[in-house]
Amino acid sequence: MQPTRARFGILALISAATMLNYLDRSVLGVAKPALTAELQIGPEVMGLIFSAFSWTYALAQVPGGFVLDKFGTRITYGLSLFLWSAATALHGLASGVAGLLGARLALGLAESPCFPANSRVLASWFPQGERARANSVYAVGQYIGLGLLIPVLGWIVATWGWRSLFWLVGGIGVVFSGVWFLYYREPQDSRANAAELAMIEAGGGLSTLQAPPFSWALLGRLIRKRQVLGASIGQFCGNSTLVFFLTWFPSYLADERGMDFLKSGWAAALPYLAASVGVLVGGQISDWLIRRTGSATLGRKLPIIAGLLLTSTMVGANFTDSNDMVIAIMSLAFFGQGMVNLGWTLITDVAPREAVGVTGGLFSLCANVAGIVTPLVIGFIVGATGSFYGALAYIAALGLVGAAAYVFVVGPVVRVSLD
Repeated sequence: MQPTRARFGILALISAATMLNYLDRSVLGVAKPALTAELQIGPEVMGLIFSAFSWTYALAQVPGGFVLDKFGTRITYGLSLFLWSAATALHGLASGVAGLLGARLALGLAESPCFPANSRVLASWFPQGERARANSVYAVGQYIGLGLLIPVLGWIVATWGWRSLFWLVGGIGVVFSGVWFLYYREPQDSRANAAELAMIEAGGGLSTLQAPPFSWALLGRLIRKRQVLGASIGQFCGNSTLVFFLTWFPSYLADERGMDFLKSGWAAALPYLAASVGVLVGGQISDWLIRRTGSATLGRKLPIIAGLLLTSTMVGANFTDSNDMVIAIMSLAFFGQGMVNLGWTLITDVAPREAVGVTGGLFSLCANVAGIVTPLVIGFIVGATGSFYGALAYIAALGLVGAAAYVFVVGPVVRVSLD
């Protein structure tokens, strides 16, 4: 009997959901020039608003992971999709700083289960030899959706105003939450035949296990595992680059370089498209290395380390007057950040079998502290100096720190035990 391909339908679902997830959190960066002009918001306060999303997003990661392990992927992810899309639409009703802060806090809280859930889907639905490529397919939605849509999103703002952008994107997500509930199922309840289920199980796919009860001791045991700690440090550093592109990069082009999305067209979208390629290349290289060497340690860590080193090239934009060269440098740095997304596959490989959700939540918490810190640091640097020079140096330095964490802290990529 030939295995069915039900897992690829599930992959399509989480790919679309992830694209909406990042589009919803990112459109504020596109709307920012028009929004700040209308509401009279300065760079320091705007940094605070950008950061607010990650306050609740980061804090809800661990509770969201426990909820995910307890109630399952279908219910948790579907409700999350509906609520974050509604929160996105609320941005369009804001009349000042308080309204924007409230909408960002709600958006962060609602989006928090997404990536732990994605990690759980990979662990349940895919054998290890396919996980990196599956991760790259859904993760590419983080970048390619925004990259391809940047000129369109800019046109929407110019034509109908910044509020319409939030209403449109939020409405699409509400509709898609219904699609999720209609089609997502766990492997044993799906259309997958016995041959496909056997293939997934033989490749290390996980059945649904009883989640351990919440305790601070459990979190302490997880974070003391070098694999979890080192990967979390590295992901914080790599995520800082991502947060820069999702928040301050449009302002960097407009304010520092005199570019905007309508005038520069597809050139401004190139870094996002480069990140999409980086995600796919990282996944392909990772699975290829595992097949060639049999070593998950080499296959997972090497592309991530290379990607973190590439993010540090961002500082080169400080030393050129050519906007074309700036786009090229930023594209290379964001390409590297795309490869770093492979950290989600690594954490799936090392998480204890009975605590994939909470391990993903803890990992995401550490990684998304960058979403709190980075917008604030960049906002204060720009406000104090009137330039992005120090901001780019800050992001580049974190790339080097992240590479060192994967080299010296992570150790072997093996599934850890809570015992």
